Amino acid sequence: MHNIKVYLCLLLPLLLFTCKSSDEPTLTFEPITADKTVYLANEDDSPRCQVHLKLLQASAENGERAKIVNEVLMSRLLNKSGESDLKVAADKFVDDYTNNYKNSMLPLYNQDRADTTKKAWYEYHYVIETTTQQGPANIISYLATIDYYEGGAHGINQLITFNFNMATGNLLTLADVFAPGYESQLKGILLKALKSKTGLGSLNELKDAGYLYSMEMFPSENFILNDETITFVYNPYEIAPYALGSIELIITYSEVSQILNPSFKH
Repeated sequence: MHNIKVYLCLLLPLLLFTCKSSDEPTLTFEPITADKTVYLANEDDSPRCQVHLKLLQASAENGERAKIVNEVLMSRLLNKSGESDLKVAADKFVDDYTNNYKNSMLPLYNQDRADTTKKAWYEYHYVIETTTQQGPANIISYLATIDYYEGGAHGINQLITFNFNMATGNLLTLADVFAPGYESQLKGILLKALKSKTGLGSLNELKDAGYLYSMEMFPSENFILNDETITFVYNPYEIAPYALGSIELIITYSEVSQILNPSFKH
């Protein structure tokens, strides 16, 4: 009898935890891909354009929430609103991208064909890979890494982020996380974080180093909600030149406690 009591005492917390977990909203995803390679000209050493999309699509089992999530992804990642699903949008994206490549680049390549040093200018690629990570409360973060080259001196690498409410499928914006009038105070907090990250003590020093040279600090809608922090992502050229790369500023919730939206749970 004593052993049974001990067993029940050990089992009860597990049962309570399991029941609690099953009540929490979930949002499931499934992988889809879209790939295409086209050659610019009908010759063995022709430049080519390669497109590779490896996306996570909200599964149909999520019902209306999946439609809401996938519509955001179609619009923001692929500029393809209103398609039946993300796979259809992805296939149309690769077709449109490669067709535009041939139509716009072939006349230029024909002019440069004799100059082999310019061939690399026409070697295009566009790659998107995505992941998800659990955020605070009922929030899931969707991260898209984009790498592309469309001529010029270098390619571009970007991280595009989305935070979805798993209970509704809705995209969270800064206005959902912060109270009205947050902009000025958050701007100051982010500027302080940039100074700390770079080790530069003043705005003039930041500008001398290339940061905020022709723009002001701003709260980016490109952010990741974590359990204890918010990561603000600034891609190349947003607050600094390409050479300084992407910049991530991590702010704790305690630093912004006075400007958080009372309805935001973390």
